[in-house]
Amino acid sequence: MRAGSEISEGLELLYREHGAALMAALTRVTGGDVHQAADILQETAIRAWKHPEARNAEGTWNRAWLLTVARRIAIDHLRAARVRVTEVSDEHLEGRARVEDTAQRALDRMEVRAALASLPETSRRMLVGTYFEGRTVAEMAGVLGIPEGTVKSRTFYALKSLRRALLQRGYGL
Repeated sequence: MRAGSEISEGLELLYREHGAALMAALTRVTGGDVHQAADILQETAIRAWKHPEARNAEGTWNRAWLLTVARRIAIDHLRAARVRVTEVSDEHLEGRARVEDTAQRALDRMEVRAALASLPETSRRMLVGTYFEGRTVAEMAGVLGIPEGTVKSRTFYALKSLRRALLQRGYGL
């Protein structure tokens, strides 16, 4: 049980003697993020306890060693944060009203209608039936009197044609 109290006393001494200076340096390095700075300080203290070179010949904590290690850990944390994808929470979005751009939506509708009008009749019928009227492939096959596989392939090619028509009209997708 003596080893636990020795560790505790040693780390308390480290924090008492160097904690404020390390925390100030780490807070600057982390751009003012005190929580991240505290995490790095804790990791620095653990490394210091595990490495005898963290102490001077007299047995006191070596502030230069501590600052160097803390700086390296902070750099590692910052590099790792750059690699990770930034997480975005949607919890604040639910309470906000959704702003609709009615003018843009009207222009979009006009462009899609004009592009649809430029398609051959069979392509237009496939797209209107499946996407605008919400019919299933089986329903379209029944209405047109053709196999379901034909409905699928005609719909696929009709979508490609619609995309080309929209691009020709300058409407980027």
